Amino acid sequence: MEQFVDVVQQVNSVLNGFAWGPVMLVLIVGTGIFLTIRTGCIQARKFGFIMKNTIGSLFRKSDKDHGANLSPFQAVTTALAGTVGTGNIAGVTGAIFVGGPGAVFWMWVSAFFGMCTKYSEIALAVKYREKDEKGAYMGGPMYYIKNGLGNNWKWLAVLFSLLGGLACFGIGNIAQGNEIAGAMEGLLGVPALYTGIGIAVIVAIVLLGGVKRIGQITSYMVPFMAIFYILAGIAVIVLRITELPAAFMVIIRGAFSMEAVGGGIFGYAMMAAMRQGVARGVFSNEAGLGSAPIAHAASSTEEPAEQAIWGVFEVFVDTIIICTITALTVVLSGLYTGDIESYASNGTAAAAAFNMILPGELGGLIIQISLLFFALSTIISWSYYGERCWGYLTHNNKVVGFLYKIVFIIVCVVGAVGSGKLMWDISDTLNGLMAIPNLIALLLLSGAVAQITKNYFKK
Repeated sequence: MEQFVDVVQQVNSVLNGFAWGPVMLVLIVGTGIFLTIRTGCIQARKFGFIMKNTIGSLFRKSDKDHGANLSPFQAVTTALAGTVGTGNIAGVTGAIFVGGPGAVFWMWVSAFFGMCTKYSEIALAVKYREKDEKGAYMGGPMYYIKNGLGNNWKWLAVLFSLLGGLACFGIGNIAQGNEIAGAMEGLLGVPALYTGIGIAVIVAIVLLGGVKRIGQITSYMVPFMAIFYILAGIAVIVLRITELPAAFMVIIRGAFSMEAVGGGIFGYAMMAAMRQGVARGVFSNEAGLGSAPIAHAASSTEEPAEQAIWGVFEVFVDTIIICTITALTVVLSGLYTGDIESYASNGTAAAAAFNMILPGELGGLIIQISLLFFALSTIISWSYYGERCWGYLTHNNKVVGFLYKIVFIIVCVVGAVGSGKLMWDISDTLNGLMAIPNLIALLLLSGAVAQITKNYFKK
């Protein structure tokens, strides 16, 4: 058995090196650049319009009945629940320790082009989605591959669904359950088993209630957890406001440093910063991975571009705001000059950074509460992503759908009590590999994205 595990780990290590390696990261960012050109740099050119018609629209009263589908806001909060997760705290912290402060700059760059990638994914998801017998929309990469590229590409849709259907148990469940268990033990001393049972009960109530209940829960949870963390970040920045210009200079200098680090080759520092920044940025906002369009496709919005502009807003909030708050805290604290191995986890290092600036143990408390909600929201969203992936593979077989929900709920307990390291590593790889079929479809359907954009803004 040990030999089998060793072989699996070795194979996964090679695949992970590709899934999150330089070639894939260049492909992800390159796709974003290509789509930015095809849409006329919509994320910058129409940024004011996008903000006005996304976050600005929330202040307008609407009595519209969305039927079996989600409201546009519920769709985006469901997607944000999946993207705003432990990567926004632990992932960003780890990237700075490994790649230096310059990683933050490259995270911003990937987010800029990622805004257009996410916009394109959602536009296609809404355009090529299907309806079930209850009138509920179903969509995502598997549907725009099948309906947009034709029958010859169905194998690519199956590949995406299979990778997503497996990844949901690890990255969307076990890894997050571990974070919640750790947070609950640190906050209240609750044993991991009790936490796992609690997670399972919550997920069961939400998951068995269908996508409408998922949308209702996330529409309350996501704004609360985002505002809570943003306010904490603003407090940190205010307390170190005089050091803020210097922190930005450290980030910019680090992004273009040509130093040889640790005896490495000339320019290694810049390459390390670039790789870590882009990888953690993509991992956090999921632009190009194909998961978020599954949630957006369930929106009642009929116009593809109208829902797609929420994707720009989504990446902006996730990376430009929330990830930047974590990054600035780590840089302002100065702890990144130490060794990440001296901390129990990346989350622990983030807590230490907050504690350096905020009084007492308040910083650690904020991180633990944030990790708890970020991780729980991710589980809820990924439960739906997995459901849609397995639904596509089995032609929405109700028995398989019910069995999937039961297994997902049970895995919530497993994730809380076990280390799940191998499962986490494998799921991390599967999550990265999901991007391949999705990026192929985005490139081949870029003409449709350009036409959707042109038609919408003509109006």
